[in-house]
Amino acid sequence: MTRNVLFDTDPGCDDAVMLAMALGHDAVDVVGLSTVCGNSTVTNTTRNALAILDHGGFDVPVARGCERPLVDDLTTAEWIHGEGGLRGDLPDPTSEPVDQHGADFIVEQAREHGDDLTIAAVGPLTNLAIALAKEPALPEMVDDIYLMGGAAFQSGNVTPAAEANFHNDPAAASRVIQDAEAKMVGLDVTNGASPAPETIDSYGERGGGFGVVADWIGYPEAAQGVGQDRLAVHDAAVAADLVDPGVLSFEEYFCEVDTTGGPSHGAVVCDQYGVRDAEPNASVAVDMDLERFRSVFRAGVEGYAAAVDGADG
Repeated sequence: MTRNVLFDTDPGCDDAVMLAMALGHDAVDVVGLSTVCGNSTVTNTTRNALAILDHGGFDVPVARGCERPLVDDLTTAEWIHGEGGLRGDLPDPTSEPVDQHGADFIVEQAREHGDDLTIAAVGPLTNLAIALAKEPALPEMVDDIYLMGGAAFQSGNVTPAAEANFHNDPAAASRVIQDAEAKMVGLDVTNGASPAPETIDSYGERGGGFGVVADWIGYPEAAQGVGQDRLAVHDAAVAADLVDPGVLSFEEYFCEVDTTGGPSHGAVVCDQYGVRDAEPNASVAVDMDLERFRSVFRAGVEGYAAAVDGADG
């Protein structure tokens, strides 16, 4: 059964790999992308999203979203993802974004597809927070809402406490955690979303469409972080579970996001032991089946690479 998915994204190398996986796998129908600032400016992330699609010949609407966080200053990560936010040398896109804001596009797609739609927000949550403000019934309208962000039981990756996407816009993350009834896929599992080293090596050797993905996945800084000694393609964990539900295991918890501006700004506070006696408000990913993840990863990238090579041919 094919799953209709709207990705809210900030490409970004790991976002690009995730999109390649999803676009290249028959189990997912990517119905649209909304772009947000994060790994780079929204101008760059929108350009990158269009280029990823165009290079494989995929006709998917892209809506440009928010250019800054709700409250905080924008912090980008070109030092990791490369100049313009994406490593490699993709041709400039020929397509254009739709004439609609990303937050409005999310709401429109939810109304159009209803419970046949899954929303996967894998960047800062600014667009999704605004979409929830515009349409509070959004969680009831769609099938699932996935988030790549946060860390319930792990240290952070941009501060000792906070993960990058949540730290980039803590106010938006707080609103989404409160209201979205979401599946939170955080560093607790994504730190382990590591393709086999021999798979990564083979992509550069094979060239063509695989070489495009190799440019995105071959950035050494992606393997750096607290306690990490191997490449983690964080967003890819979401795509894998969309294709093969059960790659990730979830448990229900009550969570909050720290927006106080102190040393834990943007951190997830997860009530692991129920001391607040509050009803759970998030499904937190707590484990990942690595072999199933790697199988989905390989299949999706192979599909995308074939599309790129076909478009170039």
